[in-house]
Amino acid sequence: MRIKVLKDGPYEVTGNVPLREMKIGANEAGESTRWVDGKTFKTEETYHLCRCGKSKNKPFCDGSHTHGFDGTETADNMSYDDTAVVYCGDGMELMDDEGLCAVARFCDAAGSTWRLINGAENEALAIRQACDCPSGRLTVVKDGKKIEPKLPREIAVVEDEPEGKHGPLWVRGGIEIEAEDGTVYEVRNRVTLCRCGGSGNKPFCDAMHMEDGK
Repeated sequence: MRIKVLKDGPYEVTGNVPLREMKIGANEAGESTRWVDGKTFKTEETYHLCRCGKSKNKPFCDGSHTHGFDGTETADNMSYDDTAVVYCGDGMELMDDEGLCAVARFCDAAGSTWRLINGAENEALAIRQACDCPSGRLTVVKDGKKIEPKLPREIAVVEDEPEGKHGPLWVRGGIEIEAEDGTVYEVRNRVTLCRCGGSGNKPFCDAMHMEDGK
């Protein structure tokens, strides 16, 4: 299974990677608290996903990128361990790479993950919030071990219904992402790829889809 970033074009997905929709679910206060399963897309062994944000056949590419899309990759390809800030809590730590934020907002509920780690009694909730972070920005560390959710190898098309936005592509379970020049980004359990075309950290999402008109 592999995702190839094509020059000024779409993501080429090979290896029969399952593709599904996942929606952000909110509570009565509007806080992101759960993931809601959406539809499953029919795919081939190889398929192409829109990266420019202009396709009329989202999430699939329809060739709209040929009308002037600049897909230049700007991500620095450093490892998560090298870029994340570590916050020390009560019996746990929180790794945080803010540059990866896709604004799914699971970390904002119940007083925020950063506050939750300061109370050992909140450990389970802090872990759940960090694991619900699709971009992998947040990771709880307990006894020196990173706690990661068990995720299938698939791509999830994120729909942010509470905010009325099309979210990023959530790459789950450790799928290789190959840059245009052939180098491979760090393989992680969860990352988010830009599909609005506006990210300043291409190919990864930096939440520009939250801006008006995206």
